[in-house]
Amino acid sequence: MSEPQPSILTVGFVPGVTPGKWVSRWRERHPAKPLATVEYDAASQELALRAGTVDLSFVRLPVEREGLSVIPLYEEQPVVVAGKDHELSLFDEVPFAELAAENLLDTVTNGGEKAAIELAATGAGVVIVPMSIARLYARRDAVYRPVLDVPATTIAVTWLADNISEDIEEFIGIVRGRTEHSSRQPSAKEPAKKEKKALKAAGKKQPAGSSKSGQKAGGSQRSSPGGKKQTPRGRKPGAGGRGRR
Repeated sequence: MSEPQPSILTVGFVPGVTPGKWVSRWRERHPAKPLATVEYDAASQELALRAGTVDLSFVRLPVEREGLSVIPLYEEQPVVVAGKDHELSLFDEVPFAELAAENLLDTVTNGGEKAAIELAATGAGVVIVPMSIARLYARRDAVYRPVLDVPATTIAVTWLADNISEDIEEFIGIVRGRTEHSSRQPSAKEPAKKEKKALKAAGKKQPAGSSKSGQKAGGSQRSSPGGKKQTPRGRKPGAGGRGRR
């Protein structure tokens, strides 16, 4: 009979997130436990999680938090993307007020971030995206500059609140920077559990040939404090019981 295969931990992520360092750390610590990664666009990130196609996911906030556990990780710098010949290319940083006269492209209505960047490169407008997205979809015919006075986006790791397994808890610990021997990691608790169980089992066993009283079978003779055998009262050692004539 073949042995059961270990379950696969599936981790989702959105474009711009690079989960490689956490995935590598998982594989170093748990080479026998398979892990798969799946990329989803922002429109599908929450749906994949709630549908159970991933165990946990790196998402770009906001998401509907009802029924989810969410741990914010870091913020992303917003940038404005324009054609390479646009006057915005002359700036090191662009105040948001400078974009008042621009055709500000919406990523949702224009088919997503990649498509919106392609459109901005043609000179049809400008688009604001996280810097990680601008780098991911960088083009020779487009430039991007940090934009001021615009809220930063936040990357978070999320999972279903009622779906806590040791593997999920272990991966979350890796993301949060816990060491392999941290007492909060499930993998570190397991050896301690086994040791405690072994000691408990050993304590139930009694050495062979021992009795409850700890004495040898057949009784014992009384001894004096010095270790000499005591003799009955009224008799001297060596006397045969005869009186003196």
